[in-house]
Amino acid sequence: MKGLNGKVIGVAANRKADAISTLIQKSDGIPKLFPIQGEQQLNESICEEDVREFLANPFDMIVFTTGIGAETLENTAHHLNQHANFIKKLDHSTLAIRGSKTLKWMKKNSLSAKFIAEDGTMDNLLAAMSTEQPHTDKRLFLQAYNQDDVDLKYSFEDLGYHVYLSKPYQFMPPDNKTLKALKQNILDQTLDAVIFTSKTQVQNLFQHYTEEVIHAFNDKVLAVAIGKVTAAELEKKGIVNIFQSEKQKMGAMIVELNEHYKNNQSGNV
Repeated sequence: MKGLNGKVIGVAANRKADAISTLIQKSDGIPKLFPIQGEQQLNESICEEDVREFLANPFDMIVFTTGIGAETLENTAHHLNQHANFIKKLDHSTLAIRGSKTLKWMKKNSLSAKFIAEDGTMDNLLAAMSTEQPHTDKRLFLQAYNQDDVDLKYSFEDLGYHVYLSKPYQFMPPDNKTLKALKQNILDQTLDAVIFTSKTQVQNLFQHYTEEVIHAFNDKVLAVAIGKVTAAELEKKGIVNIFQSEKQKMGAMIVELNEHYKNNQSGNV
């Protein structure tokens, strides 16, 4: 018998939610979709301003925190007929990046970074960059988005940088009915597990719901995280009952989750 047989698995993702559902069904599980990521919204005018700022002024360090952000700025440079200049300047700049998607974007454009977050977290990247002191009077171009952007800016300012904050996109708030439905299913413990694919989903859920939801997760509802950043956000909220796959891929996560339940048939998961 497959470990997910009859298990009801909540999926908090928007993107690739259908693919995750298919994987769950193939393992005889029952997926329930609660897309709480919030729609991604591009800031076109801000992107144009950011690209022009980047091209017109010197920066001692360029930091990309997401692949979406880097690609959005690249597309804007295309729109402004400045793509060659954009990539050329990046090639001659000191780069620091976080995230596997950002790394893929870098490789696609034949770029290399001096600093790479080894575990995919900003804390790791900041720690690596802090070894090079002092940064006084140095200018840093920081690509971020609307969540944690202020904290990130302060963190780099604490290292001594003058920070230009670029926010090429933002996430809109998720549908409130969907949030409430997920919360109620967690509290009623009608879900065996909830899969989170980004820290944004965790932050959205816990923006309004805290203690009762934390208790439900730490009781019987298994919190499943794809990636260390997502897992760290769950831990930050006080959840200890967390399953994280060794490989940060959807397919591997379902396989390992299936094995996890097979090895815990008594229900003590």
